[in-house]
Amino acid sequence: MKLFPINRNSIALCIVAFVSIGFFVAGLFDVLDYFIMKALLFTGFAVLLVIALIHALKNNDKKNHPEEIPQDDSH
Repeated sequence: MKLFPINRNSIALCIVAFVSIGFFVAGLFDVLDYFIMKALLFTGFAVLLVIALIHALKNNDKKNHPEEIPQDDSH
């Protein structure tokens, strides 16, 4: 059993959470005005965005009906 299932929804939630927490903590400690802090936050966001895009492009769809034996579900 995986602790955190990886799908598009959980990746998007993680990105939003990391960026929100990062900006909140940086603003709380008054370090958001420093250029290096802004650069670190935006670089981290860009890295998470690339990871999310890689996982989204894999997109392994599961098929419910096998193609070899078609079923008639009209009954």
